[in-house]
Amino acid sequence: MTVLFWDIDGTLLTTAKGGVPAWEQAVREVTHKEFDLTMFRIAGLTDYQIAVRTFEHLGVEAGGDTLQRMVRRYEQLLPTFLPQRHGHVMPHVREILVLLRGSDAVRSYLLTGNTRGGANAKLTHYDLWHYFPDGAFAEDARDRSTIAERAMALARRAAPVDEERVFVIGDTPHDIDCANAIGARTIAVATGGYSLAELQAHGAWRVLEQLPPPHEFLAMIGVSSPEPDARMPT
Repeated sequence: MTVLFWDIDGTLLTTAKGGVPAWEQAVREVTHKEFDLTMFRIAGLTDYQIAVRTFEHLGVEAGGDTLQRMVRRYEQLLPTFLPQRHGHVMPHVREILVLLRGSDAVRSYLLTGNTRGGANAKLTHYDLWHYFPDGAFAEDARDRSTIAERAMALARRAAPVDEERVFVIGDTPHDIDCANAIGARTIAVATGGYSLAELQAHGAWRVLEQLPPPHEFLAMIGVSSPEPDARMPT
């Protein structure tokens, strides 16, 4: 079984910063302070890590209860703010996911710094949630590699995993670090917050401007394309 672990922001889709006003509104409600999220380079950080950095900047104690209230309120606000920006699914992503649904040799999971609720809100808005049976999400402010470890454990519980056929698809050095933590190969795409040069310098297995068309993608990971009549409808 080939396993693909997919990042969300900058890889599967862009919200066109639709999460920024949701985050800033949540900060106002939880801390009663103004905050400009765009002052930080947050690509690749988990939601909890962003919350810790936010509170540190504002001089607010980042206790467990406060972190939870902040993240939960952000999740609740996302469905309101996402439609206000013109985000989109990244090139070839939907076509790849449609093709993979017809393959018995590949299983896709989410491996993301979003919380489960945040991931659900974003992928539901862009009609991608149903392509993933499950995933590993941010649950605390620990290193992102802990999410990767939970993702691998999830995949192993579902079916035997060929250790040589595990790929992390992401757009930041943090995704590459995740892959390294579980012995996976990284397919890094410069569709998010990092350039080709930055991703190449971090040692990804493949670095691309964007994901290739579906059949090229499957050829890259060494998987045969499913027969046309085996594909499931979108």
